[in-house]
Amino acid sequence: MNISRYEQRVLHVLAQGGFIRHRHDERGRIADVLCFTRDGHVLSDCTLGIFRKLRRKRLIESRESSPYRISELGRRSVRSQPDNR
Repeated sequence: MNISRYEQRVLHVLAQGGFIRHRHDERGRIADVLCFTRDGHVLSDCTLGIFRKLRRKRLIESRESSPYRISELGRRSVRSQPDNR
């Protein structure tokens, strides 16, 4: 699967125990996302566009309206080390 550097970075944070909180607009669509590391810091690389790509590829999932976390497919797709380019 072809995963960009930013998607890889977000997946790496999620694999280490991070999560993505989302907010809905008045139409019920996801309007804003914040990616938190396991230490509680916000990852600025996680934009709404990156979130949508990860969700479309089924690399992240939300169960019972909880925050988004990495899926099993996402765990298998993430590299063991993030790109340091």
